[in-house]
Amino acid sequence: MSTTTTTAAPLVARSLDLAYDHRQVVTNLDVSIPDGKFTVIVGPNACGKSTLLRALARLLPPAQGNVLLDGTDIAKMKTKAIARRLGLLPQSSIAPEGITVGELVARGRHPHQSFLKQWTDEDEAAVLRALRATNTEELSSRQVDELSGGQRQRVWVAMVLAQETSLLLLDEPTTFLDVAFQIELLDLFSQLNNEYGHTMVAVLHDLNQACRYADEIIAMKGGVIVAQGAPADIVTAELVHEVFGIDCTVIDDPVTGAPMIVAGKPKKTFAER
Repeated sequence: MSTTTTTAAPLVARSLDLAYDHRQVVTNLDVSIPDGKFTVIVGPNACGKSTLLRALARLLPPAQGNVLLDGTDIAKMKTKAIARRLGLLPQSSIAPEGITVGELVARGRHPHQSFLKQWTDEDEAAVLRALRATNTEELSSRQVDELSGGQRQRVWVAMVLAQETSLLLLDEPTTFLDVAFQIELLDLFSQLNNEYGHTMVAVLHDLNQACRYADEIIAMKGGVIVAQGAPADIVTAELVHEVFGIDCTVIDDPVTGAPMIVAGKPKKTFAER
């Protein structure tokens, strides 16, 4: 297994076992998330990608091992302290009926509120910055349930940005969006990483999108990490075959120069998998 480690990793998992109803999903996993990078987790369905992300966000307690956030066991941290450091965009989010975009984005400021500290000019400014960064400022008075799927996803991203955390976890953020909205959203995430310094971790299904946007790829299969590193260093035809079970040719992306996968026929039929 090829791995990349860093002494400044803000998020680290050690000897991690994860399970649902006693069904083991992730086994003895160690991983470090590079600081200031855009990391993408890839792999076939049910390989443990989203399960790992849930554990990193403290939504799923480990059966064994632990997750460290800035060197502290995340299980021992207070919820608001985590929310001031780490933002999460889950796979599916449901907004309360009748809530406006502005009201929903403002909920991202909840970790900064307390009994003694109510809404401030600083909170107002943070919400405005999040709306502008996601190009949703003009939608602020509209109800969320009136928006298109792409617009709603941008609004949820704005709510996470309003938390003003430097670490963002994104669980399949492009699912159910058409290609144009996928590219638009991934461009936004890349901008947040490159221009604003956010450390990003995303679960994606599209390996070519992962190669184009990621600084670091974590490839998983069967609950373990098969390889981790820069796309140009680890993405080969052999790795794609090992992880996804397909033959392919890896060429240079004509736009970015990143690895680009041209798939061949699967080695196994759907029924044989």
